[in-house]
Amino acid sequence: MIEIRWHARGGQGAVTASKILASSAIRERKYAQSAPDYGAERAGAPLRSFNRVSEEPITLHCMVLRPNIVVVVDPTLLKTVPIFEGTDENAVIVVNTDKTPSELREYLGVKGRKIYTVNASAIAMEELKKPLMNIPMLGAISKVIDALVSIESVEEDIKVTFGKKISQELLDANLRALERAYKEVKGE
Repeated sequence: MIEIRWHARGGQGAVTASKILASSAIRERKYAQSAPDYGAERAGAPLRSFNRVSEEPITLHCMVLRPNIVVVVDPTLLKTVPIFEGTDENAVIVVNTDKTPSELREYLGVKGRKIYTVNASAIAMEELKKPLMNIPMLGAISKVIDALVSIESVEEDIKVTFGKKISQELLDANLRALERAYKEVKGE
């Protein structure tokens, strides 16, 4: 079982991205969960969301305490929330930043752990014309867990989730943002 913890701010779409990821895993006949962790916070307040993805039935129904993967949608949270809490040296960290994985490792002063970076903010602004980094981050995480959930399933679930809610032009922009982040994410 892979456990994922997302860090973002309210309004950035991390909860939606987490739900899409779970739905994509289920589409591939895997077992999956998605759960947000927030209270009455307003837009802009830090929040967490969680995923579990497994080939076997999932019997845990609690917050993810020891994530295998941590996704940081908003880079301003890097120094303000405990993103490494509950992780070990084998954890994978996926961060929205313009820094390379080496630069981020030095900035955070972290040893061990696999670090992936993608400039989801730039991708969002170029493709969506808005600072909505959730879909680019979903593209990056799709690359990291490619063995569990394919990018094709994520694309299908984006179409299902947004298809009737947004214009075809905006849907296409989201799919381009997803693909770009999938291709542009770098790891070390």
